[in-house]
Amino acid sequence: MTDQPENSDEERLQALREKQQRELKEFEERQRRELEAFEKHEEEEIEKFEQEESKEYEIRIDRTEYKVRQHKMTGAELRRLPHPPIGPDRDLFEVVPGGSDKKIADGDVVEMRNGLRFFTAPAQINPG
Repeated sequence: MTDQPENSDEERLQALREKQQRELKEFEERQRRELEAFEKHEEEEIEKFEQEESKEYEIRIDRTEYKVRQHKMTGAELRRLPHPPIGPDRDLFEVVPGGSDKKIADGDVVEMRNGLRFFTAPAQINPG
């Protein structure tokens, strides 16, 4: 009679071990699939980033074309594109088709896009 309970305990212990092994395999498989999905997503993100970083934007300042790779530029950075750079005696404006042109201060950030146009004008106009 003592064999019966021991056998039953051993069977339960064996069943528990088998269940743990199954659950461990399922967990490992889920982790592997999630890791593969994550790595695939990362590769796609890196590829997209590299494509965006290599993109050139064609812009114009006072009818001269410039090619830039930055996605955003400050007014100060835009002023340094021409040679010689745009001095403090001139203001920089972004051409706004169908609207009022926008004055760009040195600290203003402009999002680049192809065909963006800027012009300069004297900072102070003296009546004369």
